[in-house]
Amino acid sequence: MLVLKIGGNEIDDPAFVKKLGKTVAAMPEAPVLVHGGGKEIRQLQERLGLEPQYIDGLRVTDAESLSLVKMVLAGRVNKRLTAVLFDAGLDAFGMSGVDRASIKAKKMIHPNGDLGFVGEITDVRAEVFKGLLDDNVAPVLSPICYGPGGDIFNVNADHVAVAIAVALQADELVFISNIPGVMVDKKVQLKLTAKEVNELIEKGIIHSGMIPKVRSALHAIESGVATVRITNLDGLKKGSGTKLKAEG
Repeated sequence: MLVLKIGGNEIDDPAFVKKLGKTVAAMPEAPVLVHGGGKEIRQLQERLGLEPQYIDGLRVTDAESLSLVKMVLAGRVNKRLTAVLFDAGLDAFGMSGVDRASIKAKKMIHPNGDLGFVGEITDVRAEVFKGLLDDNVAPVLSPICYGPGGDIFNVNADHVAVAIAVALQADELVFISNIPGVMVDKKVQLKLTAKEVNELIEKGIIHSGMIPKVRSALHAIESGVATVRITNLDGLKKGSGTKLKAEG
């Protein structure tokens, strides 16, 4: 079973989305797709005169921002991906973690400030996703999650993808970004261990947005996911990219 995390940098590009649909539809079994959409959220905030706020790289989601986040993630992006997959011949079901309370979360507490409606995952109803996959239907999941008392939380899409992969005991989790893998001296690293990843972070070779991605990948490995790979859309098709593996 395969879980795909689709990054938000290119999912507003019609050519990328169409190619994604064809690539995923050609797979022998329906995967779970988890998507972000931070780029489009930021653009909409700026268009409406709302300045994005961050604490240690985490997006602050107040009540007004949450409305925009739900609009973009559970609406615009989710339905775009669902439609293109169906058009490519794959039965797909667009949903969020709120639907059937499939992903439960609680408020994330941060020592350096209030993140608002940013959540951390407490539970995954694996049977919801297994039921769809058993019918060869691809769940297309936005990271809007169900909270206690009916609250709704915005959760980091990488964290959602890891939680789904762990709950479903996935054979592979693939993070699809806009680069072919973890690069060292302009070359894709085929395999990396946790020790090697930490050394590359200390040297500044792995930096910026790649740091949380590789850490999420390592967390998935430590939690029992068989294989985690970081690649781009071409790498997904070819089976290439950077594989993260356990020590030894």
